Amino acid sequence: MTPKARVWTALVTVYVIWGSTYLGIAVAGETIPPLLAAATRFITAGALMAGVVLLRGGSLRISRHALGSCVLIGILLPGANAVLFFAERNVPTGLASLIIASVPLWVVVFRLVGRERLPWPALAGVGVGFAGVAVVAQPSGGADGWGIGLCVLSAVMWSIGSVLSARVTMPDDPFAATAYEMLAGGLVMLPFSLFTVHHFSPSTASILGWIYLVTFGSIVGYTAYVWLLANAPLGMVSTYAYVNPVVAIVLGVLFRGEHLTWRLLAGAAIVVVAVAAVVRQEPPAATHPEDGVH
Repeated sequence: MTPKARVWTALVTVYVIWGSTYLGIAVAGETIPPLLAAATRFITAGALMAGVVLLRGGSLRISRHALGSCVLIGILLPGANAVLFFAERNVPTGLASLIIASVPLWVVVFRLVGRERLPWPALAGVGVGFAGVAVVAQPSGGADGWGIGLCVLSAVMWSIGSVLSARVTMPDDPFAATAYEMLAGGLVMLPFSLFTVHHFSPSTASILGWIYLVTFGSIVGYTAYVWLLANAPLGMVSTYAYVNPVVAIVLGVLFRGEHLTWRLLAGAAIVVVAVAAVVRQEPPAATHPEDGVH
């Protein structure tokens, strides 16, 4: 396989896997309690990611300061994913993906709060993007206000975690950092999930969805993403931010019977264009969340 073919294979892998995690969350959360599904997913994925670190010859030894940072980011980013588990019980996967696609817009907002100077095209993109979110975020078509609100909360948590991760001391190895974040988030959620769980009988589909999230969503997708960062132009890698919701919408229609409306299509176009404009104006590290938690 040529170098160009390897890059495109990895990029399509990120597109498809991270775009399909919304479907995986919906399926896993059908018969597995949301908080339990999220907690066990991240504990398992974190343990597997730690294994990846060791297989690569890396070290899991980090400072106490870095560990504290990983716990903080782990509460925010895996926590945001747990909120999404609850949200997708009341919101179609395509709509959820569009609201989560606003994370780069929220990141810019929080950077403005921190008094950073930003280029005006990025600011214009934020305004246009939130207008697109307002177009799609209407309680109808299988979505209710509670679920939409949870999606927005998830996006805000993701963006806060993204901003903070660039400002606190983190492990140098991104795989080690992600392993600790996943483990921290999962372990914090686990006792709460056990207190809220009653008798449940997970379906085969939900179990397979959970396994998919652990293996592909958290391990394979993230490995492909880190490889791309080292082998492809950042502008190309950043395209996942606005391709993923398109993949999620298509999969929602094909596998969940979700309906496309003119309002959803119009809002999706606005959000995707705005996010593309913002991402291309800013360095990827400044606008993207820690990506191993998809």
